[in-house]
Amino acid sequence: MPVKIIPTDQLEASDVPPDNAELEDLFRFAYTFDGYQHWGSFSRCAEIANARDHGNLDKLRTCLFFEARRWRHFGDLPDEEESRYWRSLVAEIRQRLQ
Repeated sequence: MPVKIIPTDQLEASDVPPDNAELEDLFRFAYTFDGYQHWGSFSRCAEIANARDHGNLDKLRTCLFFEARRWRHFGDLPDEEESRYWRSLVAEIRQRLQ
């Protein structure tokens, strides 16, 4: 099932998965933002994500999007440490929307 892109200015706290969400729900939420399109290139998206730049909602969403793409590319689910990082991104996104 395709995921609908949600522009950050239309994102609501109710769109954000809860703290106890399944990883698949985190993947689905990550894909509501297209970091490549938003930043205009793979390299700019990667630069923000690899720096773990959490400066604003777009950058938080970029980090989550890029990590979801990275782990899909690996063909595996994120490990425990990475899952905690994803959950921290989602929690921070939710907090900034409230």
